[in-house]
Amino acid sequence: MADVSDPKIAEAYEQIRSNGGEETWMLLDYESEKSNKLVLTATGKGDLSELSAQLKPENASFAYAKVRYENDEHSFREKFILVIWIGEDVKVMRRARVSVHAADVKKVLRTYSIEVSASTPTDLKQDDIVTRLRRAGGANYDRSKFD
Repeated sequence: MADVSDPKIAEAYEQIRSNGGEETWMLLDYESEKSNKLVLTATGKGDLSELSAQLKPENASFAYAKVRYENDEHSFREKFILVIWIGEDVKVMRRARVSVHAADVKKVLRTYSIEVSASTPTDLKQDDIVTRLRRAGGANYDRSKFD
């Protein structure tokens, strides 16, 4: 089991979810190489490129982000994503544990539209994530935006 009991994790989650909060993403990393305890290591007010700059190839991490995109010329949507990051240089045992620990993380970071598995920063390109969010969002009659 992963330890996600740090109150800072729940606080950051609520701040990102709130309408008035400025924070748009949060990053959880393991406390140490051998630990199963997750700690809040960063938050930010930027987009997915700012978040992806924090992800390291030697780390396994979890991130939660608010993604804002135009619905049409008059409106926008805000959706939430859960990122499960397994960097390309992560050791085999840590890789194996991440899938089990994801269930514990999902108990705290409960509400999201899509789950994104990522191992390189290009897996978190804003346009690609927005395309996935549009497809997951149900009816969208302006097909030209993502065909």
